[in-house]
Amino acid sequence: MRQIILDTETTGIDPKDGHRLIEIGAVEMVNRRLTGNTYHQYINPEREIEAEAVAIHGITNERVADEPVFAEIADAFWAFIEGAELVIHNAPFDVGFIDHELGLLNAARGEPRLGPVADHCRILDTLRMARDKHPGQRNSLDALCKRYEIENGHRVLHGALLDSEILADVYLAMTGGQTALSLDASTGGEGEGDNGGGMAIRRLSLSPGQLRVQAPDEAELAAHRDKLARIREAAGECRWDGLDGWPASPEAPD
Repeated sequence: MRQIILDTETTGIDPKDGHRLIEIGAVEMVNRRLTGNTYHQYINPEREIEAEAVAIHGITNERVADEPVFAEIADAFWAFIEGAELVIHNAPFDVGFIDHELGLLNAARGEPRLGPVADHCRILDTLRMARDKHPGQRNSLDALCKRYEIENGHRVLHGALLDSEILADVYLAMTGGQTALSLDASTGGEGEGDNGGGMAIRRLSLSPGQLRVQAPDEAELAAHRDKLARIREAAGECRWDGLDGWPASPEAPD
């Protein structure tokens, strides 16, 4: 499955008030593995950026004055996301701005028409997922990084590409079991990176059903039963005996 983890920065809060996109950042994941393919673009919004927005993302009017307008980058951006599942934190915000830009483009261009996003991409909102998973708790991207022990100390200001990279790690952690940790932080290679905690993260490329489960042989089962018997003898009981579906030993107490 192809997924695009995406984030945007804007001139303000609401496109209905004439606010526009100024940055798009996205990273590609296939079968839950980051491919290294990214999309990153600053955009001239053809309007002033609100001071409150600059305080959040640090992108000034001067920074984007010489960047292309959305109409100039729309086709390349659309080619990158079309047909993928978009993974976005607070998806209605970002998708709303993208659809607004596509609407302005289509009105000016006529054909070919692009969008709306939901007609061409599946959308997964990680904010909604986090609220379902952690009700009553803070579920901002920073809060999720802290909860899942994901390094984000380099995130002083919001940035679309940086935030999409961090969100990719958060999404993998939220959905469980997609990363393997190597104790050798110096080990390099494709798909690995330093997580800031002295360990490297290596993402696995296993497809569903590909992970092999090795059942114990009779000798291993016998050794395990002997170990439990010694625990019972020393402690007077074995906690495993009370578990549903666990075959109790004949020596186990009632």
